[in-house]
Amino acid sequence: MRKGAGKAKRIVLRALPVLAPAVVAPLAWAGWLGWDQQRDVQADGTTTGPYQAWQVIGLVLTQLAPVYWATARRHPLAAVLGTSAGLTAAAYYDWSDDASGLFVIGVGLVTLGSLAATAAATGVIGFARHARTGGEPPRVGHLS
Repeated sequence: MRKGAGKAKRIVLRALPVLAPAVVAPLAWAGWLGWDQQRDVQADGTTTGPYQAWQVIGLVLTQLAPVYWATARRHPLAAVLGTSAGLTAAAYYDWSDDASGLFVIGVGLVTLGSLAATAAATGVIGFARHARTGGEPPRVGHLS
């Protein structure tokens, strides 16, 4: 029975670089954006929001921690895919009650934006760590 527990532990440890960003992303979304659902009406009648810039900046900065963690362990693709999957799921859940159906476009933009931004962040993190430590360069496209 110990052999099975060891195998399960190895599976969890191999999946952790994808799971950590994928779990943190919706939690961070809920903490920074999930509570704010009302649009602000300006004096001229236009609407903004529901999110303020500081909320989105907070979400982005919060996401840097799991992205850095996974990238520092040489799993940049896992960081990109896990973060993007988590943010996409959170956006879909948060916006799916939109009666117009246009939320799908927003969710698609969140997916594309998070893929691009997280890929750029992992590249910067990976190459900065490589330049600082002088070790082996990051393995692009490496999941585990």
